[in-house]
Amino acid sequence: MNHVETLWPLAAVLGEGALWNPADGCVWFVDIKNPTVHRWRWSDGARASWPMPERVGFVVPRTGGGFVLGLKSGLARWTPGSEPVPWLAVDADRPGNRLNDATTDPDGRLWFGSMDDAETDPTGRLWLLDPAGPSAIPQDGPYVVTNGPAVAPDGRTLYHTDTLGRTVWAFDLAAGGALSNRRVFARFGDGDGYPDGMATDAEGGLWVCHWGGGRITRFRPDGSRDRAIAIPAPQVTKCAFAGPDLDRLVVTTAAIGLDRAAHPQAGDLFRVDPGMRGWVPPPALARADPATA
Repeated sequence: MNHVETLWPLAAVLGEGALWNPADGCVWFVDIKNPTVHRWRWSDGARASWPMPERVGFVVPRTGGGFVLGLKSGLARWTPGSEPVPWLAVDADRPGNRLNDATTDPDGRLWFGSMDDAETDPTGRLWLLDPAGPSAIPQDGPYVVTNGPAVAPDGRTLYHTDTLGRTVWAFDLAAGGALSNRRVFARFGDGDGYPDGMATDAEGGLWVCHWGGGRITRFRPDGSRDRAIAIPAPQVTKCAFAGPDLDRLVVTTAAIGLDRAAHPQAGDLFRVDPGMRGWVPPPALARADPATA
């Protein structure tokens, strides 16, 4: 158990957004600061990459086909092999911001974060895309660096990360998408690094990646620590349950700021046996075509 395998020795500058897409049997992820969307196929390990015109924080399947991209300028629609189509500007009044990390809840609502690209000012927020209308609605903030988010498989709890604040927050999530009861779920100490991307398993446990901590920690639903898995790269950014049986974690990492001679696997894509199964958030509901400005 917990065997760690290198899937792609990519040396990504800022690998992020690991995601399993059952529709095509592939792992999708991004390199934010070398703007690229990457795909790794489960059946044979085939690799493909698509350069992006600007920094890209996430890639999420979209109902009806294609993907939603989180670009620096906002949300875009995208089909592999084509150029992204601008779809909804986000934080247009905050030009120093970019989008960072996303998930969907069991009803297909898209939750995502914005952050200060310079990582100094608290200008970021947690957002919800209105699936029925042309808007994205801020839900919480401010943050310097947003991360996560993740939703419990029963759809009743949403987790969100204040990375520089070293805090994972939990919210009650109502059936209609409203958040309430904001509370501290977990805090990271100096030896933990910083909390980054997250995933929930089928039992409701939360797996949190450690930026600067070289590991992933599973937290029980009550916030207590259950176990940790070491990753051979210090800056662990995102994990997702993947594979036909959803019994593996795929893990993105970042090489930015590191000496690759000292950390030769920094920025690579990994696969881990976590000893339990997860679930897959559904494609994003995105029926309307919002204005692009």
